[in-house]
Amino acid sequence: MSTALTGGIRQKIINWLMKQEEPDKFLLSDFEKVQYEIRSCDVLLIEGRSRISEVIKIITQSPWSHAALYIGRLHDIENPVLRERIQEFYNGPPNEQLVIESILGRGTIVSPLSNYRQDHIRICRPVGISRQDANQVIAFAISRLGTEYGIRQTLDLARFLFPWSILPKRWRSTLFQHSIGTPTKEICSSMLAEAFSSVKFPILPIMKIQADNEVKLFRRNPLLYTPSDFDYSPFFEIIKYPIFQLSAEPLYRSLPWSEEILSADEESGKKKKIRGNNETNTNPEKVNS
Repeated sequence: MSTALTGGIRQKIINWLMKQEEPDKFLLSDFEKVQYEIRSCDVLLIEGRSRISEVIKIITQSPWSHAALYIGRLHDIENPVLRERIQEFYNGPPNEQLVIESILGRGTIVSPLSNYRQDHIRICRPVGISRQDANQVIAFAISRLGTEYGIRQTLDLARFLFPWSILPKRWRSTLFQHSIGTPTKEICSSMLAEAFSSVKFPILPIMKIQADNEVKLFRRNPLLYTPSDFDYSPFFEIIKYPIFQLSAEPLYRSLPWSEEILSADEESGKKKKIRGNNETNTNPEKVNS
């Protein structure tokens, strides 16, 4: 089979997997508030609407099928070399809010945040990360621009997460056979895991007690991470902006009460009616009694 034919078949499969379903009419997230509140180095979780998203949701048993790193606007990137690197992959308006993400069929790219205006999204904020480390995480992600998407890693992850009793051992995952640190292909969550690992910021580390009873943290293989791990991590603050803001107080406490005290009779006209029935009475004190 020719390379061109193989490539054509592969592209058709990718297009089928990436076909987007129609967005919900009523979204759970307030995108305008997300745009306003999101900060550089925040991880954005997306409940995707494509066929590959549904596969990832089933594999990971989570509603989050995609993760992206928010890097701010182009002028927020202080290093001119990094700005030039971004412009090699993005030629849109300089004031556009941007994310770096790995997408099937496109690899690791720069995208406008506005692409997810019609999606259910959630912000995961690394708690207490320093500005220097946040910039290094962003720099790491920028260095990965142009890397191909690792569809093989997605399949390996699926095999790895299945119980051995279901799949034969000869189908053992090849995840650990990859060279970590210099990948030629990657998926969205593994790229982000490596970016945070570069500054030793924890996501879901392995904790072990040593012989001297000292607790040690060990970094996990980045290829094992999924988008939901950022949601589950105790080291990331979960920030939600629901379309309806719920008050901490009961609803009746927010009613527009006036501080002025008025008689209900005066407002409803009942007192006026009573006065009308007593128009012949010339004693005002008796009428008002």
